[in-house]
Amino acid sequence: MQLLRRRRYRSAAALAVLVLLVATSLWLNPAGTPPGSASSSPERERAREARHQGPRPAIVPRRAWHAERVDTAPPARYAPSVRAAVIHHTSTPNGYDCASVPHTLRDLYAGHAHGRNWDDLGYNFLVDACGTIYEGRAGGVDRAVIGAHTKGFNEGTVGVAAIGTFTRGETVPEPMLDAIARLVAWKLGPRGPDPRGRVALVSSHDEARYPKGTKVLLPVVGGHADGYATRCPGAALYGKLPDIGARAARIQRR
Repeated sequence: MQLLRRRRYRSAAALAVLVLLVATSLWLNPAGTPPGSASSSPERERAREARHQGPRPAIVPRRAWHAERVDTAPPARYAPSVRAAVIHHTSTPNGYDCASVPHTLRDLYAGHAHGRNWDDLGYNFLVDACGTIYEGRAGGVDRAVIGAHTKGFNEGTVGVAAIGTFTRGETVPEPMLDAIARLVAWKLGPRGPDPRGRVALVSSHDEARYPKGTKVLLPVVGGHADGYATRCPGAALYGKLPDIGARAARIQRR
């Protein structure tokens, strides 16, 4: 009789252990770690980044269009991150042969670096009618290089110039729109804001549309005219900016 009681006790104890193990397995996440634990957090973060990171597009480097560096140019300056894209047009003639773009870039470089004493192109990137993306300002395409493209809001923004003139009535080429969207989706990065939204930026210059020190909400994909009193990037291209933001968001899988 006593032996039978011991066996029943052992069976009950074993059953209790089994129930505890099942409950524990339900509490653990699929990776086998408690929810919110340090080991699971990096995995979730990497998954989030993969969803919102656009792939790096093909970019023609400066050396390919024979950019000449000004001897007195200071080292590139960098922002912590890219928080917005500012879209421009170059106000150069439309209807060009895309094979002639490197010559156009050299002319723009001369006007910015020497004519305006900026020591380099103001734009970080330039995009032609065929959808080719060119590296503009030096410092590294994968870094948040501070440009000279929108007075008051250069830090934390990427300046992208559409090669041509896109005033009212002009047609913005489809390959150009697609390339700008792909570039924006990549440069904003996984931790950047939604390309369809707005972002808080602080003016750094009194000659901007907003006095120095003013905190304003600007479009994440905006035009030069949003932060500075200008008609750039032209009415036709400006009207396409919401479309570019939506395309960039789709590329980022938002």
